[in-house]
Amino acid sequence: MAATQVKLLHPTRVKNKTPALIQITAEQILREARERQEAENRPSKQKITDSTELADYRLRKRKEFEDLIRRVRGNISVWIKYAQWEVSQQDFNRARSVWERALEVDCRIHTLWLKYAEVEMKNKFISHARNVWDRAVTLLPRVDQLWYKYIHMEEMLSNVAGARQIFERWMNWLPDQQGWLSYIKFELRYDEVDRARQIFERFVQCHPKVSAWIRYAKFERKNGQIGRSRNVYERAVEKLVDDEEAERLFIAFAEFEERCKEIERARCIYKFALDHILKGRAEDLYLLFVAFEKQYGDREGIEDAIVGKRRFQYEDEVRKNPLNYDTWFDYIKLEESVGNKDRIREVYERAIANRFYLFFFFSNFRINYVIYEELDAEDMERTRNVYQECLKIIPHKKFSFAKTWLLAAEFEMRQLNLIGARQVLGNAIGKAPKDKIFKKYIEIELQLCNFDRCRKLYEKYLEWSPENCYAWSKYAELERSLAETDRARSIFELAIAQPTLDMPELLWKAYIEFEKSEGEYERTRVLYERLLDRTKDLKVWISHAKFQAFYTKIPKELKRSRQIVSDDGLETGYEKPHDYHLFPEENLKIMESAYRWKKQKICS
Repeated sequence: MAATQVKLLHPTRVKNKTPALIQITAEQILREARERQEAENRPSKQKITDSTELADYRLRKRKEFEDLIRRVRGNISVWIKYAQWEVSQQDFNRARSVWERALEVDCRIHTLWLKYAEVEMKNKFISHARNVWDRAVTLLPRVDQLWYKYIHMEEMLSNVAGARQIFERWMNWLPDQQGWLSYIKFELRYDEVDRARQIFERFVQCHPKVSAWIRYAKFERKNGQIGRSRNVYERAVEKLVDDEEAERLFIAFAEFEERCKEIERARCIYKFALDHILKGRAEDLYLLFVAFEKQYGDREGIEDAIVGKRRFQYEDEVRKNPLNYDTWFDYIKLEESVGNKDRIREVYERAIANRFYLFFFFSNFRINYVIYEELDAEDMERTRNVYQECLKIIPHKKFSFAKTWLLAAEFEMRQLNLIGARQVLGNAIGKAPKDKIFKKYIEIELQLCNFDRCRKLYEKYLEWSPENCYAWSKYAELERSLAETDRARSIFELAIAQPTLDMPELLWKAYIEFEKSEGEYERTRVLYERLLDRTKDLKVWISHAKFQAFYTKIPKELKRSRQIVSDDGLETGYEKPHDYHLFPEENLKIMESAYRWKKQKICS
């Protein structure tokens, strides 16, 4: 039963998809809807037959406008409709009264002035229209539309002098460029070229922009005044060479010279522009210069243009990353290949001005700079100034570069300025003493045979670095070369008495060799013994034994030599070889080899 009821409630429907016999279109539906629409309830038209009805109509209409104005006094559109209705009734005095009342509400709405003046013009009340325009431009001098309409009315009345006078009044307010150009076009319509030129002069003074100067130059060229046009471009370049839009000016100037067949002038303009415009603003200029050289230039000109393109690429890279020292070096090499001294110096100075550099690379820039100034530019005074500036900037209290000090001193030596070289090295020792500086200064004074200066320098050297065995040895060697044996010996004594030494073995060796060379064998023996009190190194024992064996010829000393090796030497902790009796005392070299072999065996 349930299944049967479901079938009855929801019977299966078969859809008929065959088209209807009568087809109804959308157009027919719209037409029927329009026909069945009820007619609009339009108000009946009133026909006025006599003056009484007209007066009543006007009175009723004015009352409606007045009531509406009282409700919405600030709505200017109501005032305009009221005034226009009065005009339609040919009652112009009442219309003017409405306009004036509206202006009292808000005289800053320029649309109100426009409608007022247009009504006066349309009805040919010229004097009234002039009065309205004059008041409007006096109250609203920054609304350009009022000036344009006023001038247009005078021009339509063929009152050219009056229109010119209005333009002059407007120009006293220094309007935008379009206002000046409208004045110029007005004068040109009446073939007043001289007046237009005078207005252009005032125009470029009011708006000293690239576009204004280009318009002025094109005006002169259009009138056949090539010389005047060139003069305008030159004046513009003098005033706007640093302007952001200077690239446009130079391009226009170069194209003007190119049209005049002045190829050299155009080339000079391109080069001048590339030298003075910031590289980030000269993309189009570079492309045009390369195209110009390909069309008119020779091989050298084309190469120069290509160099300019590479220069632009380097400028772009250093602008993006001023700390890329590789790019700076490549840029400098490019300028050096061209050979323009001013450009080379400019790039060096700009590279050095980036003080965010590590001082290592900064110093390298300076060194390359002074090498260029000395060898290529041959400007010695500038080279000296660069060295001084470099030494002034480096923070010597934190770190310094001995290379820079030495290069500056060597430069002064090449200039035969010994006093200057001494001043540089003296300042180096005072501000940032280094081993290289002391060695170079001492070497210079030795070559000049100024031994007293050498002694003072060695004293300063040892005051700064008392543990430097090299300095002590060289100081003693100097005194020995001067036959000052006692002074040399005193220096060695002071040296070995120092609490700390960087390489004491070299110092002791030098002292011992000094005493040997002087034939002071007893002093040498004492030195060995003093040294053995400080160290028990095997090499010292063997050296002492060799000294006893080979530097003395007394038989009892040979015995002492054997005693040193056989007894004292073994007290250092090395076991005595079992076949020691096979070694004769005359062959100390074999004995030394045996001890070395035994030492290696024990250590292993």
